Amino acid sequence: MNKRLNIDFYRKDVLEVAPLLLGKLLVIRLDSGEIIKRRITETEAYRGKEDSACHARFGLTKRTEVLYKDGGHLYVYLCYGIHYLLNIVTGCIGDPQAVLIRGVEGFNGPGKLTKALNINLDFNNTNLRTSDKIWIEDDDKSFNYYATKRIGIEYATEPYKSIKWRYVLKT
Repeated sequence: MNKRLNIDFYRKDVLEVAPLLLGKLLVIRLDSGEIIKRRITETEAYRGKEDSACHARFGLTKRTEVLYKDGGHLYVYLCYGIHYLLNIVTGCIGDPQAVLIRGVEGFNGPGKLTKALNINLDFNNTNLRTSDKIWIEDDDKSFNYYATKRIGIEYATEPYKSIKWRYVLKT
């Protein structure tokens, strides 16, 4: 039986949530009413002001204010003026951290998946716990994964540049 993830899941630390999201189902209800479900296959953790790869490193801004909200909100932003990236805020209010969804079944790459699923800035600040347009479900299946360093953060400083906070579902 599929079940929507609750607040207790999202209020955990990002380093716990990021690998736990692997294998969960990203669910989107299209304007037509059709429901699409895609299994999450790859995630990356971004953890607070001290993480030099996290947008919170610049502090609270208009762009990052959603990162400071309660876990379970979406942080969607435009990357390089081309791709929308989908992030899930974790932790508690005032503790900016998020999980980047890098891949789902059928779409590897965070920009490819948002394009394929029509995810854009309209999704920013959406509450996954209450939205009827997008949410995440658990179907109680278990999966194995491996961890590597994050991708595309050459600007970050050590140890954040090399830390293994990218999680990939084993196939």
